[in-house]
Amino acid sequence: MSQVLLVEDSLVEAEKLKRLLEKQGFTVLGVRTGEEAQIRLKQQKPSLIVLDVILPGQSGFELCRKLKADPATKAIPVVICSTKNTEVDRSWGSMSGADAYVTKPVDEAVFVQTVNKLLA
Repeated sequence: MSQVLLVEDSLVEAEKLKRLLEKQGFTVLGVRTGEEAQIRLKQQKPSLIVLDVILPGQSGFELCRKLKADPATKAIPVVICSTKNTEVDRSWGSMSGADAYVTKPVDEAVFVQTVNKLLA
């Protein structure tokens, strides 16, 4: 069973995404900050990371750049999941190394399809 690290500071959004991922058979590890994510990644390597952009401390874009620069985590696919929905935001996501960019409110079918495609 694949494990997903969900980095989301909104409890409501985190719960929605967690339920959606669990319905697809994934085990979900939830953290609320980039710092917590980095600590968790030292202990466990998930199959995929779902990352919000607006987080306490460092942004999701900053965290994504760090993860993609680190040999220990660079191969883990990252899906940015954000309310930020402009071409500039998508460009930042791409430049940060994200493998996919999904906007909130999440279209469940698109989200599941994106996750499954990255894990195929």
